[in-house]
Amino acid sequence: QVQLVESGGGLVQAGDSLRLSCAASGLTFSSYATGWFRQAPGKEREFVAAIKRSGGNTVYADSVKGRFTISRDNAKNTVYLQMNSLKPEDTAVYYCAADYSAYVSARVAAYEYWGQGTQVTVSS
Repeated sequence: QVQLVESGGGLVQAGDSLRLSCAASGLTFSSYATGWFRQAPGKEREFVAAIKRSGGNTVYADSVKGRFTISRDNAKNTVYLQMNSLKPEDTAVYYCAADYSAYVSARVAAYEYWGQGTQVTVSS
């Protein structure tokens, strides 16, 4: 079955960096656009970044543009999220997701498969 497994979350201070990874199995990874979303307590899940299945096109939420970088390695079936200059408002559970599409989307409903999430906590 399809599995997406996130890792790399943790507790950091404001201004620090973290790199999240999401390892995929059970699907032809290179056929899927992939995205990162996050959900803070009491809030809806929100889009963070997405990357085309070939890795050639990326999209970011305005709140993370210039600080976060999404990338992927299709040979390793893995997508990454490099997060720099972290802020307390970045605190959330971060989820990766896969969308069987040639295009990138910021919509939660577009993604068929989801990981279980990894907690990122940024202290001030």
